[in-house]
Amino acid sequence: MSDRQAPTRVLVVDDEPQILRALRINLSVRGYEVTTASTGAGALRAAAETRPDVVVLDLGLPDLDGTEVLAGLRGWTQVPVVVLSARTDSSDKVDALDAGADDYVTKPFGMDEFLARLRAAVRRGAASGEVEAEPVVVTDAFTVDLSAKTVTRDGAAVHLTPTEWGMLETLVRHRGKLVGQRELLREVWGPAYETETHYLRVYLAQLRRKLEPDPAHPRHLLTEAGMGYRFRE
Repeated sequence: MSDRQAPTRVLVVDDEPQILRALRINLSVRGYEVTTASTGAGALRAAAETRPDVVVLDLGLPDLDGTEVLAGLRGWTQVPVVVLSARTDSSDKVDALDAGADDYVTKPFGMDEFLARLRAAVRRGAASGEVEAEPVVVTDAFTVDLSAKTVTRDGAAVHLTPTEWGMLETLVRHRGKLVGQRELLREVWGPAYETETHYLRVYLAQLRRKLEPDPAHPRHLLTEAGMGYRFRE
């Protein structure tokens, strides 16, 4: 790598110490900047703190399944993720790819092939030009953690249904921007529901009751009549 280039940051997540050590050594000697984590929760924290260029993720972690870690990452970042797993069943691969993984390498693996796949994932990530969101969004009324998929208000956790969370997450990821009615319905409910605009009114009212200090005069979850919705910090 060029001396003028910042090193590529890699987050390696695996609960097997020997694999963490082998990957740290092999990547470090090739000029990568390596951070490691052995749990899913540790991986999500490390990703938020170090902003890696690529994540290498084992599916069989002691606290969270790898697909849950993927979901936490995809709530706020499109960083390339290469899954590294002993699971060889095709359904596991399909689940991981559907959850947002960019590639899937089965253990045991050859280092040369793994490094080639890692380089390819980094290139795809750089070419996408995606701008990351901040994983934690703080308003004067509530805090949304896109990575942990949690909401707190006055220091207490707020329980949201999966649909309420899906709607809030979509708006927060597009913070400051208008999200059209059809786009929001497609993201949260699926393409078959693009005309069911009454769903949006019902669920937004529920979110406002749970999160806005004055639900009748919302400051953060805004409606733009006939067009869509906007989240304002």
